[in-house]
Amino acid sequence: GMEQIDSYVFNQAEYIRFNSTVGRYVGYTEYGLKNAEAWNSDAGILGQEQAELERFCKHNTDIYYSAILDKT
Repeated sequence: GMEQIDSYVFNQAEYIRFNSTVGRYVGYTEYGLKNAEAWNSDAGILGQEQAELERFCKHNTDIYYSAILDKT
């Protein structure tokens, strides 16, 4: 399947990331870990990220496949 990663970067360091495979935020710094904990427990934020993922992946998968089909 496809995996989407949403990275949040501050001062050129990634501090938190949404991983579509696990459907959760993963923190990389102390600040990121705190945010990940808060965001993972917030159904609204998680739902928004999941909806975005659905929309983005489905849309781009369709474009990708139609591009492949056009070439064959």
